[in-house]
Amino acid sequence: MKNYRFKIRYDGTKYNGWQHQKNTLNTIQGKLETLLMRMTNKNEDEPITVIGAGRTDAGVSAISMTANAYLDTQFSEKQIQEYMNKYLPEDISIDDVSIVKDRFHSRFNAIGKTYRYTLWCGETKPVFDRKYLYVIDKMPDLDKMNEAAKLLKGTNDYKSFCGNKKMKKSTIRTIDKIEITKKDSYIYMTFHGDGFLQNMIRILVGTLLEVGWGRIQPQEIEEILKAKDRQKAGFMAPANGLCLVEVDY
Repeated sequence: MKNYRFKIRYDGTKYNGWQHQKNTLNTIQGKLETLLMRMTNKNEDEPITVIGAGRTDAGVSAISMTANAYLDTQFSEKQIQEYMNKYLPEDISIDDVSIVKDRFHSRFNAIGKTYRYTLWCGETKPVFDRKYLYVIDKMPDLDKMNEAAKLLKGTNDYKSFCGNKKMKKSTIRTIDKIEITKKDSYIYMTFHGDGFLQNMIRILVGTLLEVGWGRIQPQEIEEILKAKDRQKAGFMAPANGLCLVEVDY
């Protein structure tokens, strides 16, 4: 058994998220595990677990997801990559396969993640990339959004921005970058931190948009953080605008 590391790119818009589920095989993890079991001639009594760096929500895509799995195979790394790309759906790509140390763990060894959220606000329609962004009909005040973003950075308890009401583990995280830029009709929001809670970035995006639209004042961000109450934060932006860009190790 060797530990293989995978660099994966996927269009998540039609999948039920990364994590495999009992009631559906339509997940990224499920597709990968099913294929690897077929490749190694394993049955259900010998399951293969693909460990992802994170659990992206249903509808979220990834430019570079890292995952690892322990496999017993005579295939080389290149042969594994070729086999997987041949039989995986067209919206999932294995960009790299390598053998790593047995102790490498995609999730526990990750030290940072970069996500990008894309919005569109314009007089025309984003015909060709409409599935990968959130179309808004009113331009927000980006200066106010950046002002509020500064207050969101740092090491904080982000319970107000967690979509899991039953979260028992620590909700303290560190965000060291929130960058909001505009190019033509596109608005890009880039987040980097040591990790993110369930739905956290989508709730941050929704909250910052409400600041941009004048529904929340920038200085109220500090009160929202201190409240540790999901109801105090803004709405949750749609999943399709979110993309995992990179995982740091």
